[in-house]
Amino acid sequence: MSASSEAGPGGGQADLMVPSVPQPAPKVDGPGRASPIWTWIGVMPFFLFALLFLILPTGFLMVGAFQDAQGHFTLANMRDLFQENTLDAYWISFKVSAASAFGGAVFGSLLAWAAVHGKLPGWIRPTLLTFSGVASNFAGVPLAFAFICTLGRVGLVTVLLKKYADINLYSTGFSILSFWGLTLTYLYFQIPLMVLIVTPALDGLKREWREACDCLGGTAYQYWRYVALPVLWPSVLGAALLLFANSFGAVATAYALTGSSLNIVTILLYAQIRGDVLHNQNLGYALALGMILVTGLSNGGYIWLRSRAERGRR
Repeated sequence: MSASSEAGPGGGQADLMVPSVPQPAPKVDGPGRASPIWTWIGVMPFFLFALLFLILPTGFLMVGAFQDAQGHFTLANMRDLFQENTLDAYWISFKVSAASAFGGAVFGSLLAWAAVHGKLPGWIRPTLLTFSGVASNFAGVPLAFAFICTLGRVGLVTVLLKKYADINLYSTGFSILSFWGLTLTYLYFQIPLMVLIVTPALDGLKREWREACDCLGGTAYQYWRYVALPVLWPSVLGAALLLFANSFGAVATAYALTGSSLNIVTILLYAQIRGDVLHNQNLGYALALGMILVTGLSNGGYIWLRSRAERGRR
C-alpha cells in the first residue's frame, strides 16, 4: 500500500511531512516606501520654527547681555543683575512661581486622582479634561480682567461676601494686586495644566498592583506608600517643575493685573526694554538671560524626571 493511501486520521504518516520553512518577506522598494529626503522635508517646518523663534532670539539675547548701548563688550549688565532691586525682583518671582507650582501640583493631583480613580460618574473625567485643556491656555489680559471683576474691590465675589456674609475681604489685608492675588490668579491655569500632565501617570497605575497588594494583606496606606507613590513621584515632581517654569516666565497676566505695583522680574524686564524711565535694553537682555537659565534648569529637571517615570512604568 502506498504512503498516500495510509495517510489520514491516526494513520501515522502525518509525522513524515516535511515542515515548511518560513520565507522572509520580500523587500518593498516601490513607491510605497517613503524616501528619507521626504521624511526630512516633513519636519523642516518644525526646525524652521525652532530656529526663528527659539534659537536665534536666545542667541541674540546672549550676545546683547554682554554688550553696552554702543555694541561694545561689557560685564556691567551682569553686575547689575546683583543689585538689590534686581535680586528682589527675582526673589518675588521665585516665591510666586514656587507658591503657584506647589498649589497647582497639590490641587491638580487631587483633581486628577478623583477623576481617574475616584469612582465618579463617567462624564466627570472628559468634562474635567476638556475644561483643563481650555483653562490651561487662558491667561494674559482676559484672565487678569476676569479676576479683577471677580476679586477686585468692587468685584462680584467681594461684594457678595460683604453683603451676605459680612466679610470685608480687603479689610483682612488681601489685595488682588498683591503677592497672594497674583498667586491665586496663576492657580487658574496652573491647576488645569497639572491635571493634564499627571492624568496619564495615574492611568499608568495598573489595577493588578492594587489587587496584588490586597491579596497579600496590604492596606491602602501600604499600597500608596510602597507601590503607587514610588511610581508617581517622578511624574508629580517633574510636573511641579514645569509649573514653576510656566509661571516664572509669565508676563502678560502679571503686567495686566498688577502693573508696576508688584516688582517681579518679568515686569522689570518689560520696563527695561519698553519703558521710558528705566530704559536699558542690554540690561533687559541680561535679565532675560537669567530667566532663561532658571526656566531651562526647571525644564531640564522635568525632562529627566519624565524619562525616569516612563522607565519606571515599563
